[in-house]
Amino acid sequence: MAAIAPEDLLSLFAETARAVSDALASLTNWGAAGTRPGQHRSDIVADEVATEALLEAGLGVCSEESGLQGEDRPVIVVLDPLDGSTNAAQGIPWYATSFCAVDDRGALAALVVNLASGERYSATRGGGARRDGRPVRPSSVGSLSEALIGLSGYPPRHLRWRQYRALGAAALDLCAVADGRLDGFVDCHSHGPWDYLGAMLVCREAGGRVVDAAGRELTTTDAGARRRLLAAATGSLLADLREACGG
Repeated sequence: MAAIAPEDLLSLFAETARAVSDALASLTNWGAAGTRPGQHRSDIVADEVATEALLEAGLGVCSEESGLQGEDRPVIVVLDPLDGSTNAAQGIPWYATSFCAVDDRGALAALVVNLASGERYSATRGGGARRDGRPVRPSSVGSLSEALIGLSGYPPRHLRWRQYRALGAAALDLCAVADGRLDGFVDCHSHGPWDYLGAMLVCREAGGRVVDAAGRELTTTDAGARRRLLAAATGSLLADLREACGG
């Protein structure tokens, strides 16, 4: 397969996200699918649409819902067809489709689309990050005492933040660090690569910091991998988070 340019990948991702949104618009039951714990009917519908489009385009896919397919292809898209499906089922407008193309050099191109609002975050390797086409930058907050921190789960102790929010969709939470709406993000449990990879590239290309609390490489197409994320607008805030989290 001929190499696909990053901008062409972004166009494919945008088209696929539209197809997911269209499919979900006709869904009447957004509740539990009865398949495995935490899986909603919306997850399955979104996955079928997105996976088919990406595989037909000649890409491999590593999806939260259907695992790894086309693993021998030179570009694999790490896909969360519906991040925040509980929010979606409850009518909370903070849920997304997230894509990250990974090649032999790492994360290449990413798109995270808030399906409730239509807001789009995009990034390409070395090309910066954008929200709805406009460049984004994180905040300049350098200490936890001044920071608004996003949480997934809840830490065993107060981390000295100014305030916190638990919004329920890791991909959008990380993108909120990229554009300064949050100053940092703490994962108190762990996430699969589909939850964070697209937003990781957005955040890093915007100038933010994203690491695994245990120091492991974040970019992976291993469907069984789990990482515990720390993200921060600045290096000094990341250092504060590491110290507060004991890492």
